[in-house]
Amino acid sequence: MLRNMNQWLMDTIGAKEKQPVPVLSFPAIQLLDIMVKDLIASSDMQAQGMAAVAKRVSAGASVSLMDLSVEAECFGSEILVYEDEVPAVTGSIVSTQQQAEALRVPEVGEGRTGIYVEALKKALTMIEDRPVFAGVIGPYSLAGRLLDVTEAMIYCYDEPEMVHTVMRKTTDFLIAYIMEYKKAGANGVVMAEPLTGLLSPALAEEFSCAYVKEIIEAVEDENFIVIYHNCGGGTVAMIKEILATGAKAMHFGDAVDMEEMMRHIPGDRLAMGNISPSGEFRNGTPASMRETVHTLLSQCAKYPNFVISSGCDIPPLSPWENIDAFFAAVREFYETGEN
Repeated sequence: MLRNMNQWLMDTIGAKEKQPVPVLSFPAIQLLDIMVKDLIASSDMQAQGMAAVAKRVSAGASVSLMDLSVEAECFGSEILVYEDEVPAVTGSIVSTQQQAEALRVPEVGEGRTGIYVEALKKALTMIEDRPVFAGVIGPYSLAGRLLDVTEAMIYCYDEPEMVHTVMRKTTDFLIAYIMEYKKAGANGVVMAEPLTGLLSPALAEEFSCAYVKEIIEAVEDENFIVIYHNCGGGTVAMIKEILATGAKAMHFGDAVDMEEMMRHIPGDRLAMGNISPSGEFRNGTPASMRETVHTLLSQCAKYPNFVISSGCDIPPLSPWENIDAFFAAVREFYETGEN
């Protein structure tokens, strides 16, 4: 459904009671009684999963699968597929300048990208009461998977030309990929750029934020926004560079002191985070979830541009009683006037 997303941002900031926007998609396997390997291979299952999650929870938006292997697989990377965990990229396909120059930019639709775009299109016919976002990887995090995650930062120092060559290609691909989601009717994308959190602010600017800015400028309009996600612990130090991307909404991980982060976010930009996906959603209890939610909201709800969320993608086997407890705790906080 076409929405004015600038208005959605203003309405969200202006609302006294905020609806949470967790990155909640993979736990749909429990609602559908399927495995992760089934979900990632079927547009029907993905759409049904998104619809089942939307029916169960009062989230401020719906987010499609945050599967950071899709784009790398499309470029030719090998992935490991699990029954109950998110797929992972293994190895690298670029380690020299010659390989970087020869790297082919795939067409959108190759690999599983076509399945994921089709899934979102189908989900939009079932979810009409809230914005629907697609999940995509960020340009440096994609480059890191092609170069090898552990080597990517070293290459920024030792082989910067090679990294920029790969970055140019990942950026071009992501612009095309995101535009397909836009044509399909998505209201925006959540762009996960977690690998940038390992860089210094200067390197983050050169090898990530400049390219993210290019993507945002290419795809955004009043009906489509990019939510920038970075779950690295160093994000507070690079917030100036992140803000320079022009992202109107940002999402941060649980490695960040969210209250400290909020002091740096302009009031007209949305900031989301950051209940621990592993510590609370996957391994917590309803009681610990309630306490953690109330603590975070007590610290951050005073900022009108704060929306509570998970710190990152919620793991597939996170107990639904913990997920339900998250939403219940948020509702309780606002209903009792604790803010």
